[in-house]
Amino acid sequence: MNPRKFTLQLFISILFVFCVSSCGSNNSEVVTDPEDMDQQTSKRIMSVLETAAQSNGKVDDSLSLKMTSTVKDFYTRNEYSTVWSHMEKWDPLTDTIIRFIRASEYYGLFPNQYHLNTILSVKQTLDGDSVKRMDPTLWTRADLAFTDAFMLLVKDLKKGRIGTDSTFLKKTKQTPEKDLYFTSLKNLFEQQKFSSLVASLEPSLKGYVELKAALPGFLDSMDRRVYTYVTYPFKPNDAKDSSFFIKLLQKRLKESNCLEPAVKSTDSLQLAVGIKKYQQQKGIKADGKISAPLIKNMNGTDLERFKRIAITLDRYKQMPAEMPEKYIWVNLPSYFMQVYDNDSLVIESKIICGKPQTRTPLLYSVISDMVTYPTWTVPNSIIKKQYLPKLKENPYYLSNIGLKLMDADGEIVDPGTINWSKYTKGIPYKVVQGSGDDNALGVLKFNFSNPYSVYLHDTNERYLFKNASRALSHGCVRVQEWDDLAYYIARNDSMNLKDGDDLKYNSDSIRTWLENKEKKRIAVKNGIPLFIAYFSCEVKNGKLRFYDDVYGDDKVMREKYFSAK
Repeated sequence: MNPRKFTLQLFISILFVFCVSSCGSNNSEVVTDPEDMDQQTSKRIMSVLETAAQSNGKVDDSLSLKMTSTVKDFYTRNEYSTVWSHMEKWDPLTDTIIRFIRASEYYGLFPNQYHLNTILSVKQTLDGDSVKRMDPTLWTRADLAFTDAFMLLVKDLKKGRIGTDSTFLKKTKQTPEKDLYFTSLKNLFEQQKFSSLVASLEPSLKGYVELKAALPGFLDSMDRRVYTYVTYPFKPNDAKDSSFFIKLLQKRLKESNCLEPAVKSTDSLQLAVGIKKYQQQKGIKADGKISAPLIKNMNGTDLERFKRIAITLDRYKQMPAEMPEKYIWVNLPSYFMQVYDNDSLVIESKIICGKPQTRTPLLYSVISDMVTYPTWTVPNSIIKKQYLPKLKENPYYLSNIGLKLMDADGEIVDPGTINWSKYTKGIPYKVVQGSGDDNALGVLKFNFSNPYSVYLHDTNERYLFKNASRALSHGCVRVQEWDDLAYYIARNDSMNLKDGDDLKYNSDSIRTWLENKEKKRIAVKNGIPLFIAYFSCEVKNGKLRFYDDVYGDDKVMREKYFSAK
């Protein structure tokens, strides 16, 4: 070795040891030759990952890996080579990753979830301190932070954060999870096309693309002030929980300048005055009362709306990669059904869905048949909760409301001959409503295979479609434009009739059966796929719309995955 170079390296080593000792650091290893840095960092990556695997991903006090096993698998397959730097020089892709994390809100993500502060801090230290630049510990931390952040970005862009829901997932062969991450990072460095990689991970579904496109406008005008989230309702007859609720409410009112900051305790009169002031501020009815609409308004901040957008974007990631050519889309929070044909909206209809207590299930199925002038077999849950208590008081209650009691053989049973007092969990009979204009299912229903005994149907209470909030049924979906849907299905069968096939119905025959009030079961040859989904925001007619979280599903997701973000 050149004597002059040796002397210089010796001097730098002594200086580094002095500096780290005076700063109280426990790190004593120094790499003075950049050519040796990759090898030393590689050794440390292997050691640190072994420890992190046993300590919940913890690398040190400032860094904990979130994708520990995935990161460990990647480095094992990559022979623990450094990824993001070589010979103390950063790969240009590090700046690309940093820029993306900073702008990740435009993808419904949260920048602070991807080690942004750690990455910026360690990068600034290594770039700005020539002595610390010789510390392989810092280069190790940087490499692991970048890799973990990248893997987490891949996961969140591809799969989302709200857990796997098998409702809509197609059972197709998929890339093994660890291969997805390994291949994504490998392809990134080979092709140097980060934007193309991101595009390949995200859904291409129209609703997702439209919602993401609306994010810049939302973020540009977003009020980023953090307000207290008020959990409601509180547990009835629980003084501790109600007291906690009042404290949250007081804090929220103070944040909106509706209670004086110095107020320590608030009596009911002061609280009512504060609530009225808030209501007046927001232009809503100022009655000073605590209510669900009041708390909904308080929690409807821009930050909370952003979380709902994030949740909705994640729900799209659980849909099939491609939607069918033709399908029926029922979005429960919007109270609308839509029928799409080659990406064109051909039918839109108001719907009525299940009440929160008897919610409509989320599902994927296919319309199999239609029934004109159907009978209605009352679900056991309704019999147990609504009918049984009244039958114990009046055995002819069912007859009085137009229902029949039938045994297993389909024979009508006289309800006066039954000892109703011995039944508590249900009855060994069917309760049936005959077909007719007064039938609860209306004059036509659409069947599809599902384990919940629900279906789409007309209704005898068509006036309820005027309501803004339409979570009113026992679980089935009532469709206002049921006739448009029936005729569309008939036309689709007629248009796709193959040579030699015999179609036993068409639109005209459906009209005839309805006019004659005939009960007919109509087998559908070309079943239309049906999705019953829960998307509480969407872009409609070019505008971003938010719907009521009618079943509280967004609230559950928020508290489980997004409460601290």
